[in-house]
Amino acid sequence: MAMDTDTETHSPTPPGTAAGTGTGTASAVPRLDGRARLVLFVLCAAQFMVALDFSVLNVALPVLGADLGLSRSALQWAVTAFALPSGGFLLLFGRIADLYGRKRLFLAGLSLFGAASLLATFAWDPASFLAARALQGLGAAAIVPAGMSLLTTTFPEGPLRDRALGISGTLLSLGFTVGMVLGGVMTDTLGWRSTMGLLAVFSLIVLPLAPGLLPESRTPDRPRLDVPGAVTVTGGLLALIYALSTAAEHGFGGTDVRVALAAGVVLLVAFAVVESRHDAPLVSLPMLRRRTVAFGNLGGLVTFSMMSAVVFVLTLYLQEVLRLSPFLTGLVFGVQGVLSALAGTLAPRLIGRLGARRTLVLSLLGQGAFVAVLLGLGRESGALLATAAVSLASVCHLGAIISYGLTVTSGVPDEEQGLATGLVTTTQQVGLTIGIPVLAVLATTRADLFAGIRTVLALDAAIVLAAAVLLAVGLRRRG
Repeated sequence: MAMDTDTETHSPTPPGTAAGTGTGTASAVPRLDGRARLVLFVLCAAQFMVALDFSVLNVALPVLGADLGLSRSALQWAVTAFALPSGGFLLLFGRIADLYGRKRLFLAGLSLFGAASLLATFAWDPASFLAARALQGLGAAAIVPAGMSLLTTTFPEGPLRDRALGISGTLLSLGFTVGMVLGGVMTDTLGWRSTMGLLAVFSLIVLPLAPGLLPESRTPDRPRLDVPGAVTVTGGLLALIYALSTAAEHGFGGTDVRVALAAGVVLLVAFAVVESRHDAPLVSLPMLRRRTVAFGNLGGLVTFSMMSAVVFVLTLYLQEVLRLSPFLTGLVFGVQGVLSALAGTLAPRLIGRLGARRTLVLSLLGQGAFVAVLLGLGRESGALLATAAVSLASVCHLGAIISYGLTVTSGVPDEEQGLATGLVTTTQQVGLTIGIPVLAVLATTRADLFAGIRTVLALDAAIVLAAAVLLAVGLRRRG
């Protein structure tokens, strides 16, 4: 299957970088100087902080519920209250960043996230805590697309952007893993409030550095904001994320879940109609018709949703089937995180050799194959196999994360980078949200948990491998 190789035109060495010292042209790869590294540190630290927030609280939920008086059925709202605004407002905030200033929105989101984390640290009842989580999600919805578009406009297409996105993707993946391990340790030693306090400290470290380092950028013209599109897409995403997050806890039988799913579908269809008729749409339909955008985002949706489901069911397997302690379970995912971090340094080199599109396909094939290996897990033993297979699957998963972001954003004009990265991060958020409720419910509702876990793993591997084949065909070179 022949696919396009990623042809890229490299601009002259930009400010903040230095040319490589290789003797041949192939080896003359620009290097980041001190200021460029600081810019990258600020942007990646903010992304890492948001990724950490997705997982650091999970282990602490039972303790948190007992302390604040949240019932077991209401505990899901500690996650859902964050996921609703962080996923629902991504596209809107990505466009606002394009129109009114990416740096301005990034700083506003960072300030809101830090203040909300402080409020969550000192929450005195369920209402104050859930309100703080919702404000954290709103801040994250501003930080992620603004930060990603700042990254892609600061570092030009080519080796510099590949390297920057490689580091960003590595820290994103590492943030989820570190959060799972750190959340358990901090909850046991310092209490659940320390997990929220850690996020406040992160924001206080990044916020003072950002204003003097980050460049301001926006589109040269100022078209009016597409309000009908913003209302329909935000409402549709909010309804969809609510339905899927609630279904993770209670299943798909509830009236509220079905109504929310229907409302989400209707609003997203309305959004497509609005965008086709608006003179300054929130989402450019010609952009969505680009093969790289459409198939790249499909690859991102699959890799995020399927990997989140694997991590969830493996946590059940290790603790409830093999009866491992939370600490040992954390070590399994710690190994996964270390290997993912190492893979992040190698992925840009692979992309440089094969191109982002081929790397995306190969990464999905690897992720699906190693998930299929997990079908060899047994009822009495399997911790070592689980550690090895999920770690290698995560290495491939990280390659898919980096290459799908590059596939979607490559060739997109700077004035539309906020929109493109908004699509990338919306895909990421929706993928993280739907993977667990759609697949993991098959494991948790079965009388035989182990049999349910095997069903999920088999279906997960099949979906990833099928997506890899579909992308290989969709991204083929046209005659």
